[in-house]
Amino acid sequence: MLKKILAGIIVTGCGALIFAQSASQPALYVKAAAIADGLVRTAGERPGMAVGTVTVQDDYRINVIRRTEAAGAIVHEVGTELHYITEGAGTLVTGGTLVPATDGGRAGIDGGVAERVAVGDAILIPEGTPHMYREVEGAISYLEVRF
Repeated sequence: MLKKILAGIIVTGCGALIFAQSASQPALYVKAAAIADGLVRTAGERPGMAVGTVTVQDDYRINVIRRTEAAGAIVHEVGTELHYITEGAGTLVTGGTLVPATDGGRAGIDGGVAERVAVGDAILIPEGTPHMYREVEGAISYLEVRF
């Protein structure tokens, strides 16, 4: 039941964001092929991560992210993020303290909460919160809304 409620909130919130984009344009339509093209085009830019952009505006951005491997920790000082898992599963670590990368390695998190996430799960990550996908089970894709 909670997953259905969260999905409704996500759909409603995304619709409100898209509608707020412009008074002259009632909606933003982005075809699946355009998102897939972005995923294919960016797959080689960063190891283990591809991005299909839906839209980037001054107040928000919406992407589809596909990860095939774990990633280092990051913190967005400005911008709360919503991840809605659409494919696969993995372990997301949030909170704790960011541990900077050393010797060419990846940044990490000291402490924090590790949670296995899978299709249908939604995660709201407040701005300033360290987060990282510590483990990826094959591949994980998610709709990312940053506002």
